[in-house]
Order: sequence, then structure tokens, then C-alpha cells
Amino acid sequence: MTALARETTSHMLLRRLRSPAAWCETVDIFAVLTAASLPWSTSLAGIFNALMLLCMVPFLDVRAFLQSLKRPICVAPIALVVLALAGTLWSDASWGARLYAVNPTVKLLVLPVLLYHFERSRRGHWVIVAFLVSCALLSVMSWLVAFYPNLALKTDPPERGIFVKNYIDQSQEFTLCAVALAYPIVMLLRQKCYWLAGLLTALALSFFVNMVFVVVSRTALVTIPILFGVFALLHLKGRSIAIVAAVLLAGAVLAWQASPHLRQTAERFARDYTGYVERGEPTSMGMRLEFWRKSLGFFAEAPIFGHGTGSTRGLFQRVATPRGQYQASAEVIGNPHNQTLNVAVQWGAVGIAVLYAIWILHLLLFRGEGLADWIGLLVVVQNVFTSLFNSHLFDFHEGWMYVIGVGVAGGMVIRARQADAKAGDCGS
Repeated sequence: MTALARETTSHMLLRRLRSPAAWCETVDIFAVLTAASLPWSTSLAGIFNALMLLCMVPFLDVRAFLQSLKRPICVAPIALVVLALAGTLWSDASWGARLYAVNPTVKLLVLPVLLYHFERSRRGHWVIVAFLVSCALLSVMSWLVAFYPNLALKTDPPERGIFVKNYIDQSQEFTLCAVALAYPIVMLLRQKCYWLAGLLTALALSFFVNMVFVVVSRTALVTIPILFGVFALLHLKGRSIAIVAAVLLAGAVLAWQASPHLRQTAERFARDYTGYVERGEPTSMGMRLEFWRKSLGFFAEAPIFGHGTGSTRGLFQRVATPRGQYQASAEVIGNPHNQTLNVAVQWGAVGIAVLYAIWILHLLLFRGEGLADWIGLLVVVQNVFTSLFNSHLFDFHEGWMYVIGVGVAGGMVIRARQADAKAGDCGS
């Protein structure tokens, strides 16, 4: 390389380092990498997310950012993190347990950052497409692992059709992608773009077929009809709703008849419940019922401010029975597998109010008709209903799905509304 070429390269690099637009594009790229890596690796997602935040620092408009934090959609998640920190002051748990319990809330601090950034960036759709493509590739690997189990990276314990992570995370991803595609499919059909609509329909069906014949969580089985019901009420008319409902019902019946795996998954509901009620067996459903029953008792003991951050495990240890015939009551856990109860035990009614404020404010954010509105609404609705059976806002994978989904889609929605408002002002 000649001296002139080196000087030119150095000049271009320096100019790029000084360019806010270049830094913004870099942040977008790391956001894309974060979304694309989330279905595959928690470590990679964490690294890319950290790099994304780091790249925002050099040209961050501090005044504009601090002003954006005053919006209720940003205040609510920040308030939950502050409450978790404050809750360490009245908890009886060890300081290690208290700080460990704060950690699941910290990801919510990234949500206002994403809202701020994608309110200004035009590349939010890159992140959405990256997550969809990544999940499509994961579904291919799921099929391969179903037939060739030795290909799985996750081997302890082995799960059918799971290449990485677990069947709950995978089902959450596939459900979100499949139902999210309903909106562009309907819009394309209305525009008579049949080939592209058919391609997206095939992609959506591939996610459902995987869940029917390979592996699906029971939480997904419960929430899929709810999510489709929300879509139908928002975007379809009476006749279309009837047709789509008939098609979905026929598809469900066909899937039920064709898939022994689906029948076994559904039948476990009754089997788990019976085993818990009659014999106290620590089944999946039985343990959840036991956790919920005890958590309600803990909440009643400290209904206003709760027992403090990180107190849950100690409370379960206090009431655990000796292991014997009724093993479910002997289980000790730090997570009651219900987001509301998880918050209620630690921070009482104050925590519940903040949690519900987050969900309600974010639901109200996505009241429009566009694709970003639909995706954001779907992310929130899915999190609300799956959090009946898990603490999905605090879980790593589902929590980051919420933060990225609401942050990116929310920023896109705010940007679009600001553009509409400016267009209206120009036309007045």
C-alpha cells in the first residue's frame, strides 16, 4: 500500500469516526446482530447489545435523550428497576441474593435507549427482518435435529428438535414470527400481491408445522389462539373473521389428528393436574399451582411493599415440607412462574402497579394500523399472556424479546407519527 493510499484510508476512517450518521449506522448494525443472535446465543446477544450501547455514546444528544426519558413509556420500566434496587433495603435475603434478583430487571433500562434511537433511525425494519430470518434458520435446524439428534448443541438434557436453548424459548420465537406475519400477508392480499403473500404464508406455516410435528410448549398452545383473536378483531371484518376462524379450526383439527406429539403435549395438562391433586407429584402444572398458592400467601403477609428484592427463595424454604408423599410442596424456588406473583412477593401492590403500568402504557403506544404497530402490540400481548405461566419479563430470552420488540417497533411508531404530524403542519 502506497503512502497516498494509506493517507486516504486514514482520512476516510477519521471522517467516519467523526460522522454521527456513521455511528448511527453502526448502532443499527449491532442492533441487527443482537436480534439475529438472540435465538441462538445469550452470550452473543449480550455482547452485541453492549457494543450497540457503546457506539451510541460518542454522538449522543444528552439533552434530547434525557428529555425522552420523561415520557411515561420510558418512566415505567425505569421505575421498576428503581423499585428493585430500593427493595434491597427491606429484604431479609443475603446481599448476594438481593443483587442477583435485581439483575433480571436491568434489561428494562435498554428499552428507553432503543425507543430513543429508533425514533431517529430509518433502519428499524432491518432488526425485525433479521430476527425473522434467524428464527426461520433455527426452524430448519430444529427439523434436522429432530431427525439427527447428534447435531444438537444442547445435550443436557436432550430435547427433541432443540438445537440450542429450550423448547419454551423456541416456541415463543416461532409463535411470535408466525402470528406477526399475518398482518403483511393480509395487506399483500388486499393489494393483490399474491406471490409475495404466498411466500410469507409458506414461511408462517413452516413455523406452525414445526410446532405441530416437532416440539411446542403448552404456553404457546394456549396463547396462539389468543394472538390470532387479537389480530382478527383489529384487522379483519366479520365475514373475513368467520372464514379465517373456520380455516384455523380445520387446520387445528387436522393437526390434532396428524400429530401424536401435539396430542401428547395437550393431554399432559390433565395428567399433570391429576398427578398433583391426587398424589402431590411435582409435575410441571402441579408445581406451578403450588408456587402460585404459596406466593399468594406471601403476598398477603406483606401486601403493600412486599418482602423485598431477592426474598422469594427464602420464603419458599421457610414453608417447604419434608420430602415425602407430597413432593410438590417440598420444592423450593426463587421464581413462582407467574410475572405478577413474582413482582407481588418482592414489591407488593406497588410493584404490581408499576408492572401493569408498563404493559398498559406499551399497549397504548401501539394503537395505529401499521406493521410496526402490529408487531409491537403482538410483543406486548404475548408477554402479558405468557407471563401468566412464567416470569417472562424477567427471563433472559423472553425479556429481551420484549425489550427489543417494544424498543424497535415503538421507536418506529413514534417516528412515523412525528412524520405524519409534520406533514399535517405543512398542509395546514
